[in-house]
Amino acid sequence: MQHQVIVSFGKDKEFDFKLGSIESGGLAAEQARMWFGREFEALECDVATPTGKILAVDRILSVAKYAGEARFREQPEWAQQFVRHTVAILGRDLIRVDVVNYSIGY
Repeated sequence: MQHQVIVSFGKDKEFDFKLGSIESGGLAAEQARMWFGREFEALECDVATPTGKILAVDRILSVAKYAGEARFREQPEWAQQFVRHTVAILGRDLIRVDVVNYSIGY
């Protein structure tokens, strides 16, 4: 199975990742949640939610936002980890992480 994750920081600032099933590594969703939890804390992300509960999509979007475009460009190994863990949590073939509009599309 092929997975594609697009991380967008605006027009002409997109990172397009394609993973085969071997590359996605068969990570468990719980492992991915733990990875995003660690990154969320390390980056000192701040998300205001009306319920106070931070959902998985909030963590994914916040980690992308706080890591910034430069990290995706300059640290390809970290970006690959971000993508693998995003696929593990969301389990979709095509995922678009739109940082500017703070949304995830499938």
